[in-house]
Amino acid sequence: MNRIFGSSAGKKPKPTLQDAITSTDTRVASIEVKIKKLDGELMRYKEQMSKLRNGPGKNAIQQRALRVLQQKKMYESQMNQLAQQTFNMESAALATENLRNTMATVDAMKTANKELRKQYGKIDIDKIENMHYELEDLVEQANEIQESLARSYAVPDVIDEADLEAELDALQLEEDEEGGSYLADLNKVPDFVDEPPVKQIEPAAKEAVETVE
Repeated sequence: MNRIFGSSAGKKPKPTLQDAITSTDTRVASIEVKIKKLDGELMRYKEQMSKLRNGPGKNAIQQRALRVLQQKKMYESQMNQLAQQTFNMESAALATENLRNTMATVDAMKTANKELRKQYGKIDIDKIENMHYELEDLVEQANEIQESLARSYAVPDVIDEADLEAELDALQLEEDEEGGSYLADLNKVPDFVDEPPVKQIEPAAKEAVETVE
């Protein structure tokens, strides 16, 4: 049966768009070679006609040149058509590639969206809010503890600066009335000393005094 009708396993894969573009480019390259060859023939006929006078010989060469020129025009027309086909296929290939990339992006976004929903589904916003409230209470309690530990004793909460200045002026007035400050009293000779201390003379100064005497 396989020998008569053939086997489906032997079918060739359908050509892709890129295969069609490659094949068309190959045909265009082949036509370009033919056109260059015809250009060479036209240049040779043109050179021959430039050396001949008007007559049967020149007319024959001119007819050959016209046929070659007509063939060249035909190849150029085919090449333009193939170039347009290549452009259309490349545009279609580009659109296909863009569509493929778009679909891949959409699939990736769907997967990411599904994963985000899965992860956010594990989060309880109420628990987060309660945690915030607990943290606020703890911070407030810590502040109260710090304030309690920093409490001062036997010191008025508010000290009037005017009162401090008045007290300072009163101290200064008392010093003036007593004849000096307590620093001056430190330099006075105590009352229990009968005579003031004798100032000791240095050895060198003593010898100088004795010499003068």
